[in-house]
Amino acid sequence: MDKKSARLKRALKLRCKIKKQEVNRLTIHRTSQHIYAQVLSADGRVTLASASTVQVDIKGNLKNTSNVNAASEVGKKIAERAIAAGVTDVAFDRSGFKYHGRVKALADAAREAGLKF
Repeated sequence: MDKKSARLKRALKLRCKIKKQEVNRLTIHRTSQHIYAQVLSADGRVTLASASTVQVDIKGNLKNTSNVNAASEVGKKIAERAIAAGVTDVAFDRSGFKYHGRVKALADAAREAGLKF
């Protein structure tokens, strides 16, 4: 099993558990250059809020888009936008990525900004 298929297997297992909870989910995706976050409805059909390092308002404040500081900024923005959309409780879908580094920084920043998960 290669690295990508192992990540996708972890993601599938996690999404099955989240689906049973029937709550909105904060899902992330990370690449080598950027990090993306979305708050999706419980059924997964509607995007309630989104933030990423490719957006001009976030990218303008950052020196580098692929580090922990950038992930923290995305975490703060996604929390602000989700709360503005009326969402405070979410399930954290890390898309199979291991919980450390940029993923952990985004989650911690979102918690500090007011999201509960």
